[in-house]
Amino acid sequence: MLGQREIKNETQTTKINVQGIKVKDRVTLDFELGTLNLFGAILRKQIMKSEKISELTTNRLSVYLRCLNLLAAAGIKTISSQALADQFNLNSAQIRKDLAYFGEFGKRGVGYFVEDLRNYIKGILGLDVAHRVGIIGAGNLGTALAKYTGFKESGFDVVALFDNDKTKINQRIGQNEIIIHDVKKMARVIKDENIDVIVIAVPARVAQSVLNQAMSAGIKAVLNFAPVRLHARLGVKIKSVDLTISLESLSYFLARPQITCVTNPRSILPYEEIAQREEQKL
Repeated sequence: MLGQREIKNETQTTKINVQGIKVKDRVTLDFELGTLNLFGAILRKQIMKSEKISELTTNRLSVYLRCLNLLAAAGIKTISSQALADQFNLNSAQIRKDLAYFGEFGKRGVGYFVEDLRNYIKGILGLDVAHRVGIIGAGNLGTALAKYTGFKESGFDVVALFDNDKTKINQRIGQNEIIIHDVKKMARVIKDENIDVIVIAVPARVAQSVLNQAMSAGIKAVLNFAPVRLHARLGVKIKSVDLTISLESLSYFLARPQITCVTNPRSILPYEEIAQREEQKL
């Protein structure tokens, strides 16, 4: 007779009652335990889906992905959580905890396989498919964002701009010649271009209005640069970037000078050389 077998998750333990199963021989036992292990794997996935992963965790996944991209570009095949933490000023325990929400990674004595982990995190973040982006506001900020080629490298393709200035409508922006559309036609363009992410780069006074238009067109993901708190419908995610607040935070730092020093300086690592070369290109 088999008793209760536990399938453990990082945050909870689920007991599966298998009383009454008779084990006649070793083959039967192996089959039954294999079935339980398979059921446990399925259950673990269900538990993971039911858990709410914090936004801080997903933000850190983006950081890990950026680090892994640099490592891959430098030709590094494997790395341990401790080495990853040391090279990028991260916390090894936090890395392991964050990744444990999504499964088991790495190999004892070897560490993480950089390319495999990189691809898996892309899948978790939904970056294994391209996202099509529309920018509302064809002013200085909106056009600068449209011209930035780094978005496409990360899987975000800017395909449309919107504005209410008649002198700008139908103009083309950037090397990809992105068309500026009349904001009144936003719903139709979003549908025709299969846009799933909207960037708001308009003055604060009209930000809520254009957000309402975007939501009515079915948009569920919004990056907001307008310096105002926006109100979204249930099921719509807004990420706000307030440059003024960030600058004021830096001002606070400058107003309270701190003595900083670097001890035990180390040599430049391969991934850092690549990062420096990329910065020089900008």
